[in-house]
Amino acid sequence: MDQLKEKIRTSIFGLEKWVETHGYKGYEPFDALSSPFRSLTFGNLLLDRVLLQLVRQSPWNLRPILGVKPLDSTIGRGYMAWGYCDMFRLTGDKTYKERIDACLAWLIENKSAGYDEYSWGKHFDFASRSGLYAAFEPILVWTALIAHAFLEAYEIFGDERHLAVADSVCRWIMKLPRNQTDKGFCMGYHYQDLHATIHNSNMVGAAVLARTAKHTGNREYLAPAKGAMEYSCGRQLPNGAWLYGESSANHWIDNFHTGYDLDGLKCYIDYSGDRQYEGALKKGLDFYKRNFFEEGGRPKYYHDRTYPVDSQCASQAIETLAKCSELDAPSLELGLKVAQWTIDNMRDREGYFYYRQYPAGIKAKTPMLHWAQATTYKALTVLLSKMA
Repeated sequence: MDQLKEKIRTSIFGLEKWVETHGYKGYEPFDALSSPFRSLTFGNLLLDRVLLQLVRQSPWNLRPILGVKPLDSTIGRGYMAWGYCDMFRLTGDKTYKERIDACLAWLIENKSAGYDEYSWGKHFDFASRSGLYAAFEPILVWTALIAHAFLEAYEIFGDERHLAVADSVCRWIMKLPRNQTDKGFCMGYHYQDLHATIHNSNMVGAAVLARTAKHTGNREYLAPAKGAMEYSCGRQLPNGAWLYGESSANHWIDNFHTGYDLDGLKCYIDYSGDRQYEGALKKGLDFYKRNFFEEGGRPKYYHDRTYPVDSQCASQAIETLAKCSELDAPSLELGLKVAQWTIDNMRDREGYFYYRQYPAGIKAKTPMLHWAQATTYKALTVLLSKMA
């Protein structure tokens, strides 16, 4: 255990150095549309998607050839700030507070323009089956996760400015469209999402409403938080899984979005005191542990298929299992196995973590920022805190 603990510490310090040396900038899986060659897609959504997926799925880094440059990342800064909070708690090192303050100040400065309240989006256009999401347009899941970083800092330092930002995020969330049903509602992924069905953003959004309400005393946030959980928990499958979303185009079950679901639900229960959905949490965690991991700790992408082995699945699994060890002690052992496998197989000697592993031992070694570095940093700091 001591040897693994030291390996985790070494990985954390290596990630700090790599991210900070690179100025918190890096590539991302979906950043292809920032290429100057995008003009050759002529604004066609299908061609935009082809370009994006060509770059995303390639085992080789095509970005330098296509003129895609490393970019800032709002969610990357949020995750790093969150990880720094864990490290400050563990060490008391004042330099972590300086880094927390710098990341959160950057996020305040770089909120999405055109909205009164705090919210954040990607630094690049993103094309999907649902349409085109413009750069910097805020999305629920990133905005809520960043708000959690501000709440972490508030819980440590008691700075009311951090709580005020989270409260502003909640006001932004309250204005999102809702897909109202006879069993709760699903919050929009973004402001144009009038027929929302995506569970992970819905549950993470509910969690930040409940967590903020705990600190501000604003109980107006609790009813929509519960309505969102009623929707998502009411649609949990009999085996304990959640589909990515309820629309027919979103009927898959993957590792890291399931992790978001579990984290969101656990956070909601912890901060709201609403125990109605504890059974859903336990059932979901049981499905997660039984279906998303190989014996040696390698995380699978889907519940029924391993490849591509993705750094986001690894990092989110480490975090989710570490957090859930509070209610299920064996989860920590599994989280440690995933961390051991990830460090041994996905870490570069320069300190950063690879993007993906494909069959036949092929690895996509492109150093991403949010995807792999910031997420793994935060995950390992959470895991280390549970080992203390």
